Amino acid sequence: MSKLGIVMVSHVPELVYGISRLLNEVAKDVSITIAGGTDDNEIGTSFAKIEEAFEKNEGEKLLAFYDLGSAKMNLEMAMEMTDKEVVLYDTAFVESAYTAAALVQAGAAFDMIDAQLQPLKVK
Repeated sequence: MSKLGIVMVSHVPELVYGISRLLNEVAKDVSITIAGGTDDNEIGTSFAKIEEAFEKNEGEKLLAFYDLGSAKMNLEMAMEMTDKEVVLYDTAFVESAYTAAALVQAGAAFDMIDAQLQPLKVK
């Protein structure tokens, strides 16, 4: 298992579940955890679900991706509560998570993955 893991946060549980299924096709050996929807599985995000995604992820360094701004706020709060190193990406959600997963699976170093994600930054 890689020391890098991926965490994805979405307002829609089905969306993040579907993306994780896609990523698992190219990155079977990468720890990918998700937090989708509120605690009641409604549209929104959950600090508790994000904390759980951090905890369950086997990676030592987590690459975090999100769909909308309030997910970023909850991610930032959860980052303050974890002992794991978390790198938060303001990038295109699906494309960047997929790119990162494929590169982690291929054994790429963090610096190379980070460089590949830079062109996907949201402007």
